[in-house]
Amino acid sequence: MKRWNGWGNIEVEYPLHESALSFLESKLGPSRKPQDISLEELTKKVPQSHIGHKLVTTDSFDRVRHARGQSLPDWIALRSGNIEYFPAGVAYPQSNQDIKSLINYAYDNDIALIPYGGGTSVVGHINIYNAKPTITVDLSKMNKLMHLNEENHTATFQAGINGLDLEAILNEKGYTLGHFPQSFEYSTLGGWIATRSSGQQSLGYGRIERMFLGGKFITPHGELNLPPFPASAAGPDLKEIILGSEGRYGILTEATVRIHKLPEREIFKAVFFPTFSHGLKAIRELSRQRTPLTMLRLSTEIETITTLALAGRAQQISILETLLGFRGIGENKVLLLYGIAGTKEEVSSQKSIRNTIKQYNGVHVPVFGSEWHKSRFKTPYLRNTLWELGYAVDTLETAIPWGKALGLIRDLQEKISNGLDKEKVHTFTHVSHMYTDGCSVYTTYIYKLSDSPEENLRKWQILKGLASETIIQWGGTISHQHGVGKDHLPYLSREKGALGLQVLGTLGMLFDPENILNPGKLF
Repeated sequence: MKRWNGWGNIEVEYPLHESALSFLESKLGPSRKPQDISLEELTKKVPQSHIGHKLVTTDSFDRVRHARGQSLPDWIALRSGNIEYFPAGVAYPQSNQDIKSLINYAYDNDIALIPYGGGTSVVGHINIYNAKPTITVDLSKMNKLMHLNEENHTATFQAGINGLDLEAILNEKGYTLGHFPQSFEYSTLGGWIATRSSGQQSLGYGRIERMFLGGKFITPHGELNLPPFPASAAGPDLKEIILGSEGRYGILTEATVRIHKLPEREIFKAVFFPTFSHGLKAIRELSRQRTPLTMLRLSTEIETITTLALAGRAQQISILETLLGFRGIGENKVLLLYGIAGTKEEVSSQKSIRNTIKQYNGVHVPVFGSEWHKSRFKTPYLRNTLWELGYAVDTLETAIPWGKALGLIRDLQEKISNGLDKEKVHTFTHVSHMYTDGCSVYTTYIYKLSDSPEENLRKWQILKGLASETIIQWGGTISHQHGVGKDHLPYLSREKGALGLQVLGTLGMLFDPENILNPGKLF
């Protein structure tokens, strides 16, 4: 069963070694365990509902579970019980006709609808922000493979299928989609498309917009059917209206995607460079080469130190650092993780990759890459552990041209680290999702929880505001992979401009003139 107030399955834990806890205490000081509200206490706060539709349940637990996503403000609200608005009910449609029935019911009764995939949003996509009665439309029962075309290498799924099930179905037939966001186990195909998601191996397989070919999109104004052409020059591409639409224009119920044959071989390796500058030059060059690379992920010095410390293997790390020292790699070392997939010959023949890594003084180390791959979807569980120890964790991301990447990273880390006056904030970053012209920048920060949820939220607002302004000032996008939701909405006009926002709003009025779909988001 999924946690109602944290990440993932309740049976999965991420224990923290004593040495890792000592490391955190050395950076942030000792913490106090928070006093969280119980599920029983929170369900008592759920108001009575008068929704009457055959597809809708008004069960209090269901309404708690769908009230918030996975952002730090969401966690603060859930664990303190400070939730102003709960869904009036939760619907579980199983067909396009069910979706249409819910839309008609919402129109007739002045009710809002919020599409819900896996509930993994970290920017407020699925939250309710006003008193209007709202039904959360959980698409988890629309989770079937509808058609696999092996000649075209395409597959059509219902949009509510999660990543784990989608890949299992494709793998059984010898295929993969190749889309692996960190939320992969719970996030859904429809959610990926609605937020323009990017997976960990986007260097090889591309972002979700490269995979999405067409589908069915049900709006209050009618149904939009998009046939899956390989390419088309018949005017503006209407798929772009759906990509990133965040549930504002309609509900995606079916999606056709490009799929790939499973690679004969796939490996993940780790390299240490003497400095971040060395590593940055190497990945910039590697991202422009025609190689079977599927992933490049380079950590800063601070993230490298943090990663090694949280691993809790002090003796092994000490040996590793001694051996690296003999190769000229010292305290400023940085870690690169990379993946390769293809035929056995392609994966074995890595001469250009090895030469580039050697050119910038990189040193391969065994085990690290494969270990990361085995546990890559377990990392978010660390948030649960840290919260229970008294530490709050949040992340933010952007994409920026290569020439500005280093400056932005240094500025972001400095401003966030010093953002709470005399209180310490531990901040670290990696770059990933490489492009020929730039990369994404992904920053994590940790601070001590206070006794007051209001104070914890105030701290987050300060740090999120500082980071967002810094990203905008450096010319980065406000979101590379997490979407807009509510948290990024204040910054959207500076990226889209007044006319751009008017275009988004005009489309909203066309598809949803009564503003019943996910109100308050995107525009």
